[in-house]
Amino acid sequence: MIEINNLVKKYGDHVAVDNLSLKVEPGKIYGFLGPNGAGKSTTMNIITGYLGATSGEVKINGFDIFTQPEEAKKCVGYLPEIPPLYIDMTVVEYLDFVAELKKLDKKNRKKYVKEAMDTTGITEVSGRMIRNLSKGYKQRVGLAQAILGYPEVIILDEPTVGLDPMQIIEIRNLIKKLGENHTVILSSHILTEISAVCDHVFIISKGRLVASDSTEMLLSEMSGEQEISLTIKGDAEAVANSVKDIENVTNVNICDASEEGTSLLIVTAKKKSDVREHVFEKVISCDAVILEMKTVSKSLEDVFLELTDEGEQK
Repeated sequence: MIEINNLVKKYGDHVAVDNLSLKVEPGKIYGFLGPNGAGKSTTMNIITGYLGATSGEVKINGFDIFTQPEEAKKCVGYLPEIPPLYIDMTVVEYLDFVAELKKLDKKNRKKYVKEAMDTTGITEVSGRMIRNLSKGYKQRVGLAQAILGYPEVIILDEPTVGLDPMQIIEIRNLIKKLGENHTVILSSHILTEISAVCDHVFIISKGRLVASDSTEMLLSEMSGEQEISLTIKGDAEAVANSVKDIENVTNVNICDASEEGTSLLIVTAKKKSDVREHVFEKVISCDAVILEMKTVSKSLEDVFLELTDEGEQK
């Protein structure tokens, strides 16, 4: 659906996008992640035709965005971080105006507008001035203009920024619904949002692609050693020494426990080894009681920080 090859964008001596290559397949929701200044928004603006590039190639549904801009742009619906709304228009007036700008077939414009409003849940406010709508409804109007005319690709830049928790849930559910009929690219700083909504994740840092995989595979590949959090009641030193003898266990740390009379142990084992059963047996053999045992998994935030070196920058 989208193919980017060796894309470069420079502002004087500053390289915003550095030889970026990636492919977007149809029928998925993609998360686009990167720290501030990583080239994320620049890349999205180039894909949508808002910016030119220093060099490289961007094809959308087979059309080159630089040499066939009109054909390529017809395949894309775009919602920037600040929705491009004319607040002195009513919702339906604005969507009619957008339909005209997109040169949608005149015979079907009313149908397209109605279906966009139905899909985004704004039919009930269609006659209201946009200036009088809540932030959540304004975001929905922005989404409606993006999906007008059924573009194959929908690009959303920070679609839930500034919304309250209920509005965030509503927009996330709407994005999932859009993913049933469109290819969606979602840029967000909220990593839980990417985890909850996206099938595939791109992570860029300093203008380069540093990761491209499903969320599950990304977390699995980056997990490294197995880590177990173990809360016990008993002799912590004896348990730690016993657990250290287990094959594949590489380290045992005794930490401060939150509850008096208990101890917290962090057990580290080699990657792709499962030592939980052996840990259980060792604890029992030391006449200690297990109050809690759980595997500590890396979050998408951990992976993001590791891949983008944000931890070191701090």
